[in-house]
Amino acid sequence: MTQPRFDELIHPSTRLTLVATLAAADWAEFAYLKDRLALSDSALSKQLATLEDAGYITTERRLEGSRRKVRAQLTNRGREAFTGHIAALQEIVATATPANPPTPS
Repeated sequence: MTQPRFDELIHPSTRLTLVATLAAADWAEFAYLKDRLALSDSALSKQLATLEDAGYITTERRLEGSRRKVRAQLTNRGREAFTGHIAALQEIVATATPANPPTPS
């Protein structure tokens, strides 16, 4: 079972969406991530670099024809951080949900 652990690095909405997207895939292409998150090249590159510096993702750069392609993958450390963060968020939400919600009148 995953230990709940709120992760300040993952929590900003852009990074949370990025990590959630990577958690659902083996690898994700830069262009797909850019479209999915509606980010500029530089903004996505910055987010990827932040996550890679923390060891949460790995990136691969390769040449395909005359174009450079970049793709990203969540590492085991990143997956553990993500599942811990989601567990912490679920705990927060659970404490905010009343056990006996009021019935509509």
